[in-house]
Amino acid sequence: MAILVVLTAGLASRSHELNVEKTTIGRLDDNTFQIPDPSVSSHHCEILLRGSDVVVKDLDSTNGTFLNGNKITEGVLKPGQTLRLGQIELRLQTEAGTEIPTPSPAAKKSGEQTTLTKRGGGVSLNELEKGPITGGFDTSSKIFAKKSNKTNKLFLIIGIVVFVVIGLVIAYIFTQVNAH
Repeated sequence: MAILVVLTAGLASRSHELNVEKTTIGRLDDNTFQIPDPSVSSHHCEILLRGSDVVVKDLDSTNGTFLNGNKITEGVLKPGQTLRLGQIELRLQTEAGTEIPTPSPAAKKSGEQTTLTKRGGGVSLNELEKGPITGGFDTSSKIFAKKSNKTNKLFLIIGIVVFVVIGLVIAYIFTQVNAH
């Protein structure tokens, strides 16, 4: 049985059993496996079960799909390998000694999420106490940098100038009307 397990802190309790031929992953709730994170595209990628292979296909995502650190458009995901969608890391896990199943046509297509109860990977308490994992992402990258607020400042300045001009025109008209 193949299971995608989210490794990223904050979403680490999320996992999804790959039991249908095509699983879509993305930020929106119409995906088979929803990952509500801003770095994940609305429809980020799809996972295809082709025989014993688990194929990952990027759906022109904004922040890319990476397999063991390498950007891909399509690739085969092996058990234990890391899949990164934007800033979110996942790992493909299988139960020891089991093959990745080929889904039957009658397999359910709902987006139910599964929670792993067996200890098979994951994070130990000692690892959590060490603090955040470093070296995983390049935070100096401009991909996720805060966008400039120049446009908003420009509109604010123009709005103030227009307000002052309208006020002066009204004051001028008022003085002209009172002068006659």
